[in-house]
Amino acid sequence: MKNLHLLDHKDWGLEPTRKGFGKGLVKAGELSDQVVALCADLTGSTQIEPFAKAYPDRFIEVGIAEQNLVTVASGMAKMGKVPFTASYAAFSPGRNWEQIKTTIALNNQNVKIVGAHAGLYTGPDGATHQMLEDIALMRVMPNMVVVVPGDSVEAEKATIALSQDKRPGYIRLARDKSPVVTTEDTPFEIGKAYVFSPGQDVTIVSTGVLTPIALEAADKLFHDGIDVEVVHCPTIKPLDAATILTSAKKTKRVVTLEEAQAIGGLGGAVSELLSEHLPVPIIRMGVKDTYGQSGTPEELLNHYGLSLKHVMMNVHDIFESK
Repeated sequence: MKNLHLLDHKDWGLEPTRKGFGKGLVKAGELSDQVVALCADLTGSTQIEPFAKAYPDRFIEVGIAEQNLVTVASGMAKMGKVPFTASYAAFSPGRNWEQIKTTIALNNQNVKIVGAHAGLYTGPDGATHQMLEDIALMRVMPNMVVVVPGDSVEAEKATIALSQDKRPGYIRLARDKSPVVTTEDTPFEIGKAYVFSPGQDVTIVSTGVLTPIALEAADKLFHDGIDVEVVHCPTIKPLDAATILTSAKKTKRVVTLEEAQAIGGLGGAVSELLSEHLPVPIIRMGVKDTYGQSGTPEELLNHYGLSLKHVMMNVHDIFESK
């Protein structure tokens, strides 16, 4: 939509969302000297390195000790700092969920957990490092904000927004490159979803790096006679119920799309919302109660039924079903 200042498909570039986070953290550090960063021996991979170089006196390397990573950050938040803790999502929140719960969320401390290398875009690292359960794990935690940026530009904005938000927060980042569809002028606000492509027949609620696939599907399906509305949902919690319900009320058919476990993730969140307020047919597209494996992102998306052709097939199915 023009008012959202999205790029035309021909102008899409490629950049990892973790790169946008790195840029955003440096800018957050410029805006406030209370922003600090902590890492578990992965400064380069998580893109926390630019902050460490710009503000060495505000960076702490804790080593491979993820439980210590978040507990130290909680103490710093108690003293008024705004800590960002970075590791692979498989380890944080994968390994230290209990410490996040008891030292950060339970005490409502202003700590931002950065889960890098999450999802299928971790590619050849395989099942142990393809964290698919993180959205569900963090969404269920009281007080926790959960953000899944759609591209690197949005990741930069989300990082700055989280630095200015007083609640505990989790941001999910991908390893591999993905399309950049938003611009500096595209709006982003924690807790808001956005209609990236208006339609009348079927709603696709997407999050993270699969939103570009949803947009491609909407464009191709229009030529098949199906008018798809794409609702991009970068904040999983708090969920923008109003935007999702407005779209679902119009189309009466919903498909959710994420490269994470559909159980408890975005698909779970939207299903809960619709079952309570507006029961309509829904197809949850995500990883279905299984683990990842090694492969390129394209190979993995195809294997787990999340590629462009699979999105189009599912939209056709729900549109044509009675």
